[in-house]
Amino acid sequence: MAVTVENLEKLERKITLSLPVASIQNEVESRLKRLARTVKMDGFRPGKVPMSVVAQRYGYSVQYEVMNDKVGEAFAQAANEANLRVAGQPRITEKDGAPEGEVSFDAVFEVFPEVKIGDLASAEVEKVSAEVTDAAIDKTLDILRKQRRTFAQRAKDAGADDGDRVTVDFEGKIDGETFAGGKAEDFQFLVGEGQMLKEFEDAVRGLKAGESKTFPLAFPEDYHGQEVAGKTADFLVTVKKIEAAHLPEVNEQFAKSLGIADGTVDGLRGDIRTNLEREVKFRLQARNKQAVMDALVSKAELDLPNASVLSEISRLRDGAIADLKQRGIKDADKAEIPEDVFRPQAERRVRLGLVVAELVKANKLEATPEQLKAHIDELAASYEKPEDVVRWYFSDRQRLADVEAVVIENNVTNFVLEKAKVNDKAISFDDLMGAQA
Repeated sequence: MAVTVENLEKLERKITLSLPVASIQNEVESRLKRLARTVKMDGFRPGKVPMSVVAQRYGYSVQYEVMNDKVGEAFAQAANEANLRVAGQPRITEKDGAPEGEVSFDAVFEVFPEVKIGDLASAEVEKVSAEVTDAAIDKTLDILRKQRRTFAQRAKDAGADDGDRVTVDFEGKIDGETFAGGKAEDFQFLVGEGQMLKEFEDAVRGLKAGESKTFPLAFPEDYHGQEVAGKTADFLVTVKKIEAAHLPEVNEQFAKSLGIADGTVDGLRGDIRTNLEREVKFRLQARNKQAVMDALVSKAELDLPNASVLSEISRLRDGAIADLKQRGIKDADKAEIPEDVFRPQAERRVRLGLVVAELVKANKLEATPEQLKAHIDELAASYEKPEDVVRWYFSDRQRLADVEAVVIENNVTNFVLEKAKVNDKAISFDDLMGAQA
């Protein structure tokens, strides 16, 4: 097989492949003979179909199959001999003017780039830290209490207040017409907890059982109900029942109800601290990892293989469509999402993947078995039966591969932090968690 390799633009290459026609014909005849032994056709016994009939019926498809196989094998062998790291699938086209007895093809493809990583000592990374405070534990206790609260009906002359559970009838109209989802009876929600839009909660707050109120409500432009997003509706709401919340006391009984072994409040607070510290550790790792990856990308020079970017765009688009399906969007499969929507994210993912891979290879930052086991043990520690979770991870190669990817990223993060200029910054627990209870 004669092979030539041409450098085209940037990462694009071309290989010319020449294959003997005889070898292709021999393979086609061999496959047709094997097919003839098993093929079934009307009017013939199994295995007794004449070769001429088999060739007439299946010759084209077998020829196509053999050509694909032979060209694929030839391309893989040529790329291997030339030490080329191929990115994506080649574009194969038949070439005119092949020597007698041969057939020639041009294979145009991309190769993975050379990755140049600059001096990491000049990179600046902000490394954040946070502590689990008593206030954070108190806030978590409040959440646990709210999850177990009970309700009792308020006095008839009491108005609805934050924390109350109200039962209401309501009807909303736009331009005098009731819209889908704009009417309900015996609807319950908790006042002041963001379950309803602010204007709705403000209207209900202070009303007594049996009282009604009309009010305008402007739906946000990004409201999930597209038919009313950005529009203003006129609502009538009637409060039918108001129930005050009762939060359980933080005592031994409460601790026991949460499965605390020693049944003490101190034991409960200690268990909460352990869980929060684990969560804080993972969140700090994720945030600092992001800062490291940003710094790492800024110090790298490389061309991006378009084939890899297009493949990543396809994955992102498939994920977006799957998300639309999960949210019940009609005809999600037919959604026309422009490629450019995903390109920036796809390019960053491809760039980051290539840079990390180069850093791992050059500095031997692969995950060790001990690191994998330690990480899985830490993930399993928050479950009731950690040993079952550990077995679950180790029983599946894909799950192990996912953990391995995380450990490698942690290794890269630690490596870069050792080299770079690190600016330490302490942040509050609430800032780290990104949510207010």
